[in-house]
Amino acid sequence: MLATQPVIAAGALGGGPQPVLAAQGGLVLRPWEAGDAAAFLGAYADAAIRRWHTWRPASVDDVLGWFAQYRSDWEQERGGHWAITRDGAVLGRLAMRGWNFADGNAGCAYWVLPDARGLGVASTALSALSEWALGPAGFHRLALDHSTRNHASCRVAEKAGYPLEGTKRSAAVHEDGRHDMHLHARTR
Repeated sequence: MLATQPVIAAGALGGGPQPVLAAQGGLVLRPWEAGDAAAFLGAYADAAIRRWHTWRPASVDDVLGWFAQYRSDWEQERGGHWAITRDGAVLGRLAMRGWNFADGNAGCAYWVLPDARGLGVASTALSALSEWALGPAGFHRLALDHSTRNHASCRVAEKAGYPLEGTKRSAAVHEDGRHDMHLHARTR
């Protein structure tokens, strides 16, 4: 039995619909829809996304399965997954995973399509999600990690208010071997 009160009560998020979040620059973070499957699958053809993400869908059917799991994650209060969009077009992905309501913690992850890189899309979307998560959603701490070789992800994290906390040595396997991972976090 938990000796402290949970930071977030069970049912507080999954008991309702996943929110659609507005961000600066006309960005909208919304749940993934079946019509996004081709864009999502196409993202994993990009060399940069493939370099940093070892879990990849192989077909539209795989993507639709992932989307079903994303809906289940929300309903079961395990995580939330958003499409980053502008004017209806998918620009990227943003996720909060590993929800821990007892401590109020979650992890974040993201990728952005090539045409949207360098425009502040990832950091703007991450900032908007963080404001919601650390505000009305009730989380206390959000963390993210990335390969120490992924300098763009490091810039996104810091620009979105996630200072570097340290390096997790040999913490992840990529196609080219083990990587040290930078750990960033933002707290309420």
